[in-house]
Amino acid sequence: MKRFCVAALLLVSTITFAKEQQAVVLISIDGFRHDYVEKHDAKNINAIAESGVRAEGLIPVYPSKTFPNHLSIVTGQYPSQHGIVDNNFFDKERQQRYSMGDGVEDSSWLTTLPIWNLAEFQGVKAATFFWPESEARINGRTPSYYYHYNTPTPNRQRVNQIIDWLKLPEAVRPRIVTGYFSVVDSMGHRFGPDAHQVKGAVQHVDELIGELWHRLNTEVDMPVNLILVSDHGMASIKADQMIETQSLPINESLFETVNSQTRFMIYAKPDTTEQHIEQLRSKLEQMPQKRFYLESEQSLAALAVTEGPRRPDIVLATKAPATFTDRPPEKRFDGGTHGFHSNRDMDGIFITAGPGINASATLERFSNIHIYPFMAELLGLELMTPIDGDSAVLAPLIKSD
Repeated sequence: MKRFCVAALLLVSTITFAKEQQAVVLISIDGFRHDYVEKHDAKNINAIAESGVRAEGLIPVYPSKTFPNHLSIVTGQYPSQHGIVDNNFFDKERQQRYSMGDGVEDSSWLTTLPIWNLAEFQGVKAATFFWPESEARINGRTPSYYYHYNTPTPNRQRVNQIIDWLKLPEAVRPRIVTGYFSVVDSMGHRFGPDAHQVKGAVQHVDELIGELWHRLNTEVDMPVNLILVSDHGMASIKADQMIETQSLPINESLFETVNSQTRFMIYAKPDTTEQHIEQLRSKLEQMPQKRFYLESEQSLAALAVTEGPRRPDIVLATKAPATFTDRPPEKRFDGGTHGFHSNRDMDGIFITAGPGINASATLERFSNIHIYPFMAELLGLELMTPIDGDSAVLAPLIKSD
């Protein structure tokens, strides 16, 4: 598969195409840590990287969780701006909890313009296969083609559908397609990043990516740029380092709480006073032998967490291998997770190759908010709203006309 992939790219790499002729396929491999290519021997992904450009790492936004980061990749915005500030959180203004995927039923949770909307609003058809919140009717619109999330859907079906979309007649085929694979993340959570089960999952997805790349270059009659990303990495966690949430001195009549495993978020109820908040903060600070710390105003600001109803009044944070848990001791297990502050274990991958990519460019670690303007430029789309990402960061990757 590697020989076919590289040869196919070399065949088209010397041809220049107008941006309005090119397509972008964005694939997320959930939980694929930056070093899994070598660690778990992903030969096909490595071949694509060698024929294109690979960043030293993809830095997730805070928190390094699945939904906030997938939305940041396709919007160029920090979570405080696009609205999905964690996989699960509380909104003090709405007095409601958000859980993963709630935007499907109520798109007002999202305050943003994802890449598929940007494309559709400018006459470019879009297709998504399981990207988080891609089913939501954001700004009154969905992609032209999308699937309702269904975990058991075979991974190879996703590859087949992407190819089928790109083989549609020109008038109806999409030029921006997103796809998503979850198996690497699932195995990482269950067994930890070093486990042979994770290696098996990586090699399974690697085979599918190799097949996809080969077929993009042999079956599709339009120039396609492939972008491989992951939302975050993975760190090892230990059962004996887990912190019981029941041990925290929190008065539930005064506070709403959300356990995000690597963070514990505390929200004041409507009648809770600043004095109540400060008293609780003091109690938490004074807990003996605690394995967590309180985020400061300064640290949250540095992480682009801005004021608003979805910002907790108190955030308790951990460092691996410690996490928060609601489970009894007999149901706690070693494994893996993400959601910690940015570090190399939390870094994901960014690899891109195709006819519009300058394969001679080099790329250091960068934040995933910069991918959105890069995709827009590849597709010849104009940005329509303010974003946090900077088009200059990935501009060297785009082959000049």
